Amino acid sequence: MLMDEKGQISAEMILIMGVLLVIVIVAGAFITNMAHQIADSVNSVLNTARSSTINRM
Repeated sequence: MLMDEKGQISAEMILIMGVLLVIVIVAGAFITNMAHQIADSVNSVLNTARSSTINRM
């Protein structure tokens, strides 16, 4: 391999790693957002169930 070919391969690897990093960060943001929404929904259901149980006593 010539020096230019090694440099080209290194540049492509850096670009691929950068793209993968961006994809992971974006996917993580979506998953975190969904997890918060699910947690809020579960919390709302539990609060409603607790309130109705307390009112029945």
